[in-house]
Amino acid sequence: MEIQLLGKRTLVTGANSGIGKAIALALAAAGSDVALNYVVNPQAAQEIAERIQGQGVRALQLKADVSDPQAVSAMFAKVEQSWGGVDLLVNNAGIDGKRALSWEVDLAAWRKVLEVNLFGAFYCAREALKGMVTRKSGVVLNISSVHERIPWHGYSAYATAKAGLSMLTKTLAQEAASHGVRVLALAPGAVKTPISQSVWSDPQALSDLLTKIPYGRMGDPDEIARMVVTLLSDAASYVTGTTVFVDGGMTLYPSFEHGG
Repeated sequence: MEIQLLGKRTLVTGANSGIGKAIALALAAAGSDVALNYVVNPQAAQEIAERIQGQGVRALQLKADVSDPQAVSAMFAKVEQSWGGVDLLVNNAGIDGKRALSWEVDLAAWRKVLEVNLFGAFYCAREALKGMVTRKSGVVLNISSVHERIPWHGYSAYATAKAGLSMLTKTLAQEAASHGVRVLALAPGAVKTPISQSVWSDPQALSDLLTKIPYGRMGDPDEIARMVVTLLSDAASYVTGTTVFVDGGMTLYPSFEHGG
């Protein structure tokens, strides 16, 4: 079955690098117009927009910090003015934050991770749902992480934000279901992106990471993007309020593979 999103209008946050970039390009290949949200590196956003337009669909570049609710409102207003709204939202923007034990962490830095990863997803979903609920159609897809389930030593803010995003997804899905709108999440595992280069470019660090992945390799951004397109499409029309893990088995707790 060929997955298509012809005529759809999609906003992707954090779209100018890594997983977000792969998602944006895959959406365009499936026929969707794509609005690219970014905070830094406008040149990268411009290059991706040109590639999207090369697929015969529209691209829109939107600079906005998703942790700022006023900036988010202005971003959605621009999409409304340009395209008449969005049919699909991918909440991808996120940061890891600096590694620190909870009793040593800088509180402002800890708070910023939640403001981007959790509050930002809520601000964007809130704006998108206003139109989707009125039209009785649409999908919100939150990019979570295996760390919504697996604790991450030194990254309490990140794990907390992703766990919160899981319950936010369920609650928004419950609220929106009777209006014909789906809300769900996708949780990647270890994916080979520029942000994780310090791990996959270090043989020792990579070897240690692979012991945590039963499938024996890191994921590719395109593998995440293909699943995103599927979940946004009518192929997943009965899927809502859940997290789909795309992690090579990382959440199977591979250390127990040979017994407890």
